[in-house]
Amino acid sequence: MVEYEYRVLVFGRGTRRADIRRALTEQAEYGHWELHRTRIYMGGTTRTWLRRKIIRVPRAS
Repeated sequence: MVEYEYRVLVFGRGTRRADIRRALTEQAEYGHWELHRTRIYMGGTTRTWLRRKIIRVPRAS
């Protein structure tokens, strides 16, 4: 079974799309995160969930 860890990024109402795109691109490139979900709320706040796989290394006995 694949396990993921999640990170939530919250952007305020005044944040430009270009700035959001830049932040998400940096997270994907350098942190190996992938986009999982994005919600835009009525007040204009954007909340984005990122995820990446947790790789477990089996113990050598």
